[in-house]
Amino acid sequence: MDMSKLDDHVTVAPQIAVADVAEIKALGYTGLMCNRPDGEDPSQPAWAEIEAAAQEAGLKTYFLPVQSRPEAEIAAEGFAKAMEENDKLFAYCRSGTRCQLIYQAAKARA
Repeated sequence: MDMSKLDDHVTVAPQIAVADVAEIKALGYTGLMCNRPDGEDPSQPAWAEIEAAAQEAGLKTYFLPVQSRPEAEIAAEGFAKAMEENDKLFAYCRSGTRCQLIYQAAKARA
């Protein structure tokens, strides 16, 4: 699994698979966030599938899909809240870039 650690508490990644959830939990993450809308690509797993695996693993889950600037502003608020609620947060989207931009917006609000 490809991932980029942004700080000691937040890591972002490209699209994950349901099977990756166990590794995310094993790495010590307490929260899992998706910033990718369902159906953006027909081959991506639905959020509901990943969310079910994450909840079964005991992870807090956050679905903040972003396709537009207004959605990004709302997601930045949610991202900031998720960072406050978790010791370690793992976020993903198509490439990881969207998550990184939302993370930066969330940090700028602090």
